Amino acid sequence: MLENKTKKQVVKLHPDDNVLVALTDLQKGEIITFESEDYTLAETIKAKHKFYMQDMLQGAEVIMYGVLVGKVQNDVAKGSFMTTENLKHAADPYSYKDSTFSWQAPDVTKYKNQTFKGYKRKDGRVGTANYWLFVPTVFCENRNLDVIKEALHNELGYAVSDKYTRYTHQLLQSYQDGEDIQSVEIALSPSSKNDRVFQNVDGIKFLNHQGGCGGTRQDAATLSALLASYANHPNVGGITLLSLGCQHLQVQDFLDDIKKQNPEFDKPLFVFEQQQTKSEEFLITSAIKQTFEGLIEINKYERTPAPLSDLCIGVKCGGSDGFSGVSANPAVGYTSDLVVALGGKILLAEFPELCGAEQNLIDRCTSEPTAKKFIDLMESYDALAHKVGSGFHMNPSPGNIKDGLITDAIKSAGAAKKGGTSPVVDVLDYTELVTKPGLNLVCTPGNDVEATTGKAASGATLILFTTGLGTPTGNPVCPVIKVATNSVLATKMKDIIDIDCGPIISGEKSIEEMGEEILDYCIKAASGEIIPKAVQLNQDDFIPWKRGVSL
Repeated sequence: MLENKTKKQVVKLHPDDNVLVALTDLQKGEIITFESEDYTLAETIKAKHKFYMQDMLQGAEVIMYGVLVGKVQNDVAKGSFMTTENLKHAADPYSYKDSTFSWQAPDVTKYKNQTFKGYKRKDGRVGTANYWLFVPTVFCENRNLDVIKEALHNELGYAVSDKYTRYTHQLLQSYQDGEDIQSVEIALSPSSKNDRVFQNVDGIKFLNHQGGCGGTRQDAATLSALLASYANHPNVGGITLLSLGCQHLQVQDFLDDIKKQNPEFDKPLFVFEQQQTKSEEFLITSAIKQTFEGLIEINKYERTPAPLSDLCIGVKCGGSDGFSGVSANPAVGYTSDLVVALGGKILLAEFPELCGAEQNLIDRCTSEPTAKKFIDLMESYDALAHKVGSGFHMNPSPGNIKDGLITDAIKSAGAAKKGGTSPVVDVLDYTELVTKPGLNLVCTPGNDVEATTGKAASGATLILFTTGLGTPTGNPVCPVIKVATNSVLATKMKDIIDIDCGPIISGEKSIEEMGEEILDYCIKAASGEIIPKAVQLNQDDFIPWKRGVSL
């Protein structure tokens, strides 16, 4: 861990590590002194990248975060640059061991009496937002959803594209007037909350997707459970369902899945089936009219104080870099520990990005069945990936590698830091709902949108999303908070970044200080006092997962 307010050139992430991480650009031939030992750099080492702390022979094990992350492919010298050519992925085997795990919870005295203002639902859960949700049972209805979205968003004040519409209008006007369009600048603000007709409705959301028919019946069944979990989500106040009629995913399947998840489900739910209506126009106008009536009803809901134990936060990383496991992920991990200590729920997913961190998580499981469920899901998922010619080792993207994440085990060991250090109380398969306070593992791909889609399905009402390279990913029903690993990114992409963890890298702040700042932001976001950038931009990404074909 970085020491508070101490400027460093490099950092060693665990006492057992045999590599150092560059915190700033280091030049070839430069002599770096760390813990009274000198290292002469054989090559230029850019910030976020690593160099070896000792001479190593081919096949030698490389340790980062205290775990095996790869094996060198040829002899390497002390001070040489870690690359994809000289290091390949390797991870230790894992198994259940009947070991005793103890956890020292962080001090949460300052948060004991704090609350957030949320929407209390009849099932006891508390939402951080109040959305109306449009759900298609099949991709055939996507076009109708798009038409309805344009009509409702533009008229009711939820559109974010109005400034671009006006900009295009200005370009057109200048062109028609024979003026130079280069002088036209975008200077108009998008719609604000004050423009909304329904002040207590935070948004009207649409779950366009490509499923519901044409695939396997298992795909349709999984999609049904996913859509039902979104309808049942505590951030959703009401639902409009559009169906064609002949598709695999029948309306009754969806309704049955809702009741299976929540026998007391009582939200307003309007169902329209196109093959049973007299025209497309009738379908669309009827859906708009009934939805408008529903919006009037859920606009009567108001935020009320709720304890922090009602928070359910998903933790995710995407567009990761070599600083992810150094700054943002461990800071979010400390936030996770604070939430768990307060009685809340944390959801850690992205199973391909836990490769190499399995044993630590298994040892932290509170029961043998929980540990074995995690092992079974990891092994079956990896086996499915291998069947299509892939595997967890192929997870890092070109962007990850370019910015210092050379192997999947390096990426995973840093990614797992988002879950903090608390016990693992439960393991959830895809679309399973979270019920236990504490740290829960959720089986999803590492893919940004598929993972956030899965975490929201399991009940996350906020998602902390760390990024080192920058990604605009959001979710239709769960506000996504973007946490930058470095200040360069936070400055460059300030329109999508909410929190900057760069002060950890510069030594201005500790991981613990940053973790508390992140929790403070979450409390305000959960109360509607701060609107995360992804929400402001209507970044409503939704991709159902087809198992085994995505990492």
